[in-house]
Amino acid sequence: MTKQIVLVIAAFYGLASVVLGALGSHALSNVLSPEKISSFEVGVRYQMYHALALLVLGLLLPLSTSLEKTAVWGMAIGTLLFSGSIYLLSLAEYWKVNLKFLGPVTPLGGLFLIAGWGALLLFFARGNRI
Repeated sequence: MTKQIVLVIAAFYGLASVVLGALGSHALSNVLSPEKISSFEVGVRYQMYHALALLVLGLLLPLSTSLEKTAVWGMAIGTLLFSGSIYLLSLAEYWKVNLKFLGPVTPLGGLFLIAGWGALLLFFARGNRI
């Protein structure tokens, strides 16, 4: 994994979260229930948080240790699974498709996010610095 890949992922996640946030608050607010909009917004919020985290990690960490790489991959994969599944589940009723099989994907994405943050915590707890 290179710093450039991390920065590209971070920028893509940031861009997509702004676009999806605008879509959610404008176009989807008329067609989805308040509960589905709220879920959709959670996905957008977590995606932006992790876009910013990945941007910082890509800019500041050398990405030379397995803990650094685990932190980045955990956040990148976790964001895709967590936010992506929330988006799809929020829209399933509107699309009239059964996507309930994606239900377990959301917590799996959360586990990847936790693993990413845990790896970062361990990286710093071991005395590593930026």
